[in-house]
Amino acid sequence: MSEPLPETQPVVVSEGETPTLETPPTKRRDAAPKWEAHARESLKAGIRRYSKPLAELLARDANEGDTRLLVTDFLCDALGFDKYEDLTTEYGVRGEFADYGIRIDKQLVAFVEVKRVTTKLAAKHLRQVEMYAVNEGVEWMLLTNGVDWRAYHLSGGLPVEIDLSLDVNLLGDGTVAQKANDLFYLTRESLKRRQIDELWRATRAKSPKSLAGVLTSRAVTEAIRKELRRTTKQNVEASEIGRLLRETVIRPECVD
Repeated sequence: MSEPLPETQPVVVSEGETPTLETPPTKRRDAAPKWEAHARESLKAGIRRYSKPLAELLARDANEGDTRLLVTDFLCDALGFDKYEDLTTEYGVRGEFADYGIRIDKQLVAFVEVKRVTTKLAAKHLRQVEMYAVNEGVEWMLLTNGVDWRAYHLSGGLPVEIDLSLDVNLLGDGTVAQKANDLFYLTRESLKRRQIDELWRATRAKSPKSLAGVLTSRAVTEAIRKELRRTTKQNVEASEIGRLLRETVIRPECVD
């Protein structure tokens, strides 16, 4: 007994048309998931919406309190955090207070330090929020004046290591799409999935310290030794090449 033929959808043919069988549209494999597409669109809309009020704050040299109001709105409207569920203002850490603690699913994931809109972000501001992160065992620190948004990763140990993983200027050059693409890792949905961890690992791999380590590795110094012998006819020991690289070529702060 022959197997039944698979059912097909009826083909409706208008007068004068030639009937055709249409292949159902296939889903693109590289299409972003719905949550990501929504987060990116919300972020782009938020950047457009807050560019003007942010420029106005900058023009009138607004105080830190006014800057913080805008940052709160941007965190919620553009980055997708819930004002009541995800954000804690004046988060207490051993008698000091961080401007914001960010929780996702009740887990503390980052501290945010806000400075006046005209303040140039500097190392001293990072040290302030670093103390909070060390004491609470939090890996991520966000530093912002509303215009500049920077994300730093803190690795525990003695001494602690801090890596700048993200730096976006909302009023700087570049398209809204480019800024949104860079800032996307700070959205609630991306942060929840810890995509920023991969960004940090990629950034760390290209850091001056990481590159310095590769340049002074045995494999590289041995390759340099061979190339020097080929081009200069001189045989320099690989260990000597490593020493010269560390002392005369690579910046001292990049060497362990």
